[in-house]
Amino acid sequence: MKNKWKNLLMLLAVILLVVLPLLFVNGEFGGADDAAEGAITEIDPSYKPWFKPLAELPGETESMLFALQAAIGAGVIGYTLGLLKGRQDRQKLNDQKN
Repeated sequence: MKNKWKNLLMLLAVILLVVLPLLFVNGEFGGADDAAEGAITEIDPSYKPWFKPLAELPGETESMLFALQAAIGAGVIGYTLGLLKGRQDRQKLNDQKN
């Protein structure tokens, strides 16, 4: 029963960490690229980029690729942690048998 309340409180904390910033942040969310471009233009309005992007992607596609990259990274991390935990458990089991 104690673990149930602990899990419920952790779930509530995670929900609050996700929802509260969305409620209290005013304005649009922008990427680091846009912020950097604005800062460079403010410092030197005559600055010209060294090269152009290979393709201009719509915002939705760019967001989708970013989310895909994050999902793949989370999958790799999750797989690695699971693999290491499994090896650790198997080693403990083998040590108990011997």
